[in-house]
Amino acid sequence: MLRSIQLWGSLVSCFLLLKSCSVGDGTKPSSPADYVNPFIGASTSVGIAEVYHGLGKTFPGAATPYGMVQVSPNTITGGDNSPGYSYEHQTIEGFAFTQMSGVGWFGDLGNFLVMPTTGKLKIIAGREDGSIDGYRSHYNKQTETAKAGYYAVDLTDYHIKVETTAAAHSGMIRFTFPQHKESRIQIDLARRVGGTAIKQYIHKVDEHTIRGWMLCTPDGGGWGNGEGNADYTVYFYARFSKPLENYGFWTADIPDNWKRKRDEVVSIPYLRAVEKATIIRDEETLEGKHLGFFSDFETSENEEVTLQVGISFVDMAGAENNFRKEMEGKSFDQIREEAYDLWNQELDRVHIQGGTDDQKTIFYTALYHTMIDPRTYTDVDGRYIGGDKQVHQESGFTKRTMFSGWDVFRSQFPLQTIINPRLVDDQLNSLITLAEESGRGYYERWEIMNAYSGCMIGNPALSVLADAYVKGIRGYDVEKAYAFAVNTSKKFGNDSLGYTGAPFSISNTLEYAYTDWCIAQLANRLGKQEDEELFLEKSRAYRNIFDAEKGWFRPRNTNGSWEIWPEGARTKEWYGTVECNPYQQGWFVPHDIPGMIQLMGGRENVLVDLTSFFEQTPDHMLWNDYYNHANEPVHLVPFLFNHLDAPWDTQKWTRHICNKAYKNSVEGIVGNEDVGQMSAWYVLASSGLHPSCPGSTRLEITSPLFDEVKFRLDNDYYSGTHFTIKTHNNTAKNIYIQKALLNGNPYDKCFIDFQEIAAGGKLELFMGEQPNKKWGVESN
Repeated sequence: MLRSIQLWGSLVSCFLLLKSCSVGDGTKPSSPADYVNPFIGASTSVGIAEVYHGLGKTFPGAATPYGMVQVSPNTITGGDNSPGYSYEHQTIEGFAFTQMSGVGWFGDLGNFLVMPTTGKLKIIAGREDGSIDGYRSHYNKQTETAKAGYYAVDLTDYHIKVETTAAAHSGMIRFTFPQHKESRIQIDLARRVGGTAIKQYIHKVDEHTIRGWMLCTPDGGGWGNGEGNADYTVYFYARFSKPLENYGFWTADIPDNWKRKRDEVVSIPYLRAVEKATIIRDEETLEGKHLGFFSDFETSENEEVTLQVGISFVDMAGAENNFRKEMEGKSFDQIREEAYDLWNQELDRVHIQGGTDDQKTIFYTALYHTMIDPRTYTDVDGRYIGGDKQVHQESGFTKRTMFSGWDVFRSQFPLQTIINPRLVDDQLNSLITLAEESGRGYYERWEIMNAYSGCMIGNPALSVLADAYVKGIRGYDVEKAYAFAVNTSKKFGNDSLGYTGAPFSISNTLEYAYTDWCIAQLANRLGKQEDEELFLEKSRAYRNIFDAEKGWFRPRNTNGSWEIWPEGARTKEWYGTVECNPYQQGWFVPHDIPGMIQLMGGRENVLVDLTSFFEQTPDHMLWNDYYNHANEPVHLVPFLFNHLDAPWDTQKWTRHICNKAYKNSVEGIVGNEDVGQMSAWYVLASSGLHPSCPGSTRLEITSPLFDEVKFRLDNDYYSGTHFTIKTHNNTAKNIYIQKALLNGNPYDKCFIDFQEIAAGGKLELFMGEQPNKKWGVESN
């Protein structure tokens, strides 16, 4: 079975390779958006990934940069299918207006599911395997097209072409129907990727328009199958081009004592209950526990029918206002063109030259994926729902959501500090206001629609805060931000024992030690000397779980004793660690690399061990016990070689990872995209820069894939206009830096300070086939 899945994956890759690097008219790409291939990573298959985490888990549908709305095909409701779509599925159950991108937990959103059909009305989507019939349709893979701001496909069961596009707070679908007396657009208002909306309301406004809402709480599953505490209401305002002359509702009687989460809503009893829903045709308003809406009409051959939808998380007035500002009076092609222009504007923050077509496609698609989240949570009038469930008016920032902290502090937010510092300010203001409005007074590590989901570990917001502040990004209340950071460390940290006990002693202790160091950096710059000394001392907590006898980090019990050291302990997944093993997590002491090296036996011992760590990594780069790029704990590890006076190995391994872990194919991201983190790593590393310790202004220099990378700088934050990395003699074999110039002057360091970047200028790297073991080495 696995072999057949792998063969299917290879065929998918070949097909995408042929169709992804061209524009709609077959010409060569001429702008950044033309290189975007949204199919990269668009699979949740655990078979191809060979691990329970699956692959990229991205969605292929239409979106705008950091937009609230994503109009995307959905192929499945239940299971661990966070984007609602997986490329290997053969049927589509509808097109939703909200989606998550690349998350590893049980997903959410997938709201307002629209499906065009013909013939007899069917109430349920049915199952992908065909065991239960429904309105889902097979689709023609040869017609499936995904571009920046646009998606299209032919539904073969109904002979209907579907095209989607989006604006920031709204979306549009264009259907091309066959000649049929029973054509239809139907909307499942209860639908949610990981469960169901528990209550819905709908009102027919006029002959073309409906509006309403869908209440989604943890009782209906969603994020983490309800454990993630996602609690939100989606409001909509939808206008049909075809008059609502023969419309109706369906309402299913779901018993109050039924569970309505991920597995239950796709179970046979639940589907059969919905299938028996009552059809209502003589009402204009309805509220219930499981509602749908449909509009029947006759169509001529190739007749186009459109649906425009404004979405809000505030109220119905907000949804209507979003619609009127972005959709009203505009054609599908006009909205599509505007979305395309928005993507070009944002993607042009980084301009590349050189590289192969595949590398350019991977790069700009990666940059595209970093611009899905953190998405706007604010309506066009500046209103948003706060952590107190009340309506607030933004003041000087855009409220954002989807902060996958444990993932994105490593690469995604360091990337944004270069190309989009305003976004970083927005995110920090969003976290600060959430801590204040919720009354909790501390930062959430994984925020989704104001929820304190508690997902993953550590205190990643402290890293984002420190990294922003030391780089001069300070458009927030700094004292308030600092106070919440201290509160966060007190609530989640190593305070009581000087380390953290079971079950994740290693992961928690190391990550808390790092983010305490981050607070010390803030304290230093704010003149809080006593706090600085306190948090510097706390940052040394990593030493308390290093077992000198074993020569590695080892989990401790709360009574001070060591946990039993099993056979193969260093590579035993979940042994004192989260989603990794001690060998992978143990390298994470970014704030005190010299101290870590000393504990591990000195430079030579560490170099041997670190080299072995990479050399034992399988060539396919999928989930493994060594350098497991499919998950975040190791993402800073390749840059340790720069600190070990072996920068040529950082150059060697980052090139290797870029070439092996990323492809122009569906399986082109070896692990979950994780809300931009996997892609941000590629954007930075392939450009030749990456931090080894966010919260420091030091950026590591490595081997770029491209002849030139030009970062556009924001003059509201930085004095420079562009920072350029230019390579000479750069080829697939010439991966090693021979010498460097910074603004025309010789430069012999393997790292650069952020202030050099912010000031603008040019870093030139001269490449060769063999390492130059004199360049970038401090001992020289």
